[in-house]
Amino acid sequence: MTSTTSPAVRPRIAVFGSVNTDLVAYVEAAPGRGETVTGTSFAQVPGGKGANQAVAAARAGADTAFLGAVGDDAFGTQLRTNLVECGVEVSRLRTVAGASGVAHIVVEADGANSIIVVPGANGEVTGLLDGDAALIEGSAALLLQLELPMEGVVAAARAGRAAGVPTVLTPAPARELPAELLEAVDLLVPNQHEAAAITGETDPREALAALLRTVPEAIITLGEDGSLYGARGEEPVHVPARRVVPVDTTAAGDTFCGAFAVARAEGRGPEDALRFAAAAAALSVQRHGAAPSMPERAEIEELLAEG
Repeated sequence: MTSTTSPAVRPRIAVFGSVNTDLVAYVEAAPGRGETVTGTSFAQVPGGKGANQAVAAARAGADTAFLGAVGDDAFGTQLRTNLVECGVEVSRLRTVAGASGVAHIVVEADGANSIIVVPGANGEVTGLLDGDAALIEGSAALLLQLELPMEGVVAAARAGRAAGVPTVLTPAPARELPAELLEAVDLLVPNQHEAAAITGETDPREALAALLRTVPEAIITLGEDGSLYGARGEEPVHVPARRVVPVDTTAAGDTFCGAFAVARAEGRGPEDALRFAAAAAALSVQRHGAAPSMPERAEIEELLAEG
């Protein structure tokens, strides 16, 4: 993934993805099958991997535009308003009849989480509308995930490739990736579990090598073990995670991806961009919620300055 954007200029990043209302229950330990447990607290917060990455990128220093869909319900109104308040441009956020997307999230005391996503309006995004391609064409990067229908994701990726816009795919939820999608992706960013599911390789370095046979660049996020970056023909780069005590890891990956995209769009090299993204993720996991946990640019820079 390359960029000619000057660090002195806020890069423009387009995000084509999902937006949900997260219904979050906090518990000591998640219930097993058939079990009922008492939670410690509950929160309703904006989320969705696409919207999360858009907010992360906006707070990390980009002019960010979001392409996706909400329903014509109260959740949809709230989700649109929240994106605007977070500094995300929403002129290409469509409204469709019916319910908005929701995610039911259980967060355990150690910060681990499990999630059930009900797509709602996100399931209606099966392609681009008039004006979507033009917005993508004017961007320094395009961020994609897999919470929208695959045909919509492929259409957006192809638009990015046609315009020469670096395209970043977070392959979550993990599923088989069609060749037509991989052909239009510049950078793949799975976590270690997604990488293993995609490649069949449990060792991160073996998984990275397998990914690089399909895309030019890849990052495998390793949780508390940091991240592993690779590009074809180059030695892998490992950057450790910052040591923090997590309270909620729900948005760690999306924060990392959004911040990394901003850093690369500003012209930073891979290792520098990985450290910037790691700092952003470290800040996010120390706070509850998805979008509400994502740090501002000044916070990321302050943490990096601490060494």
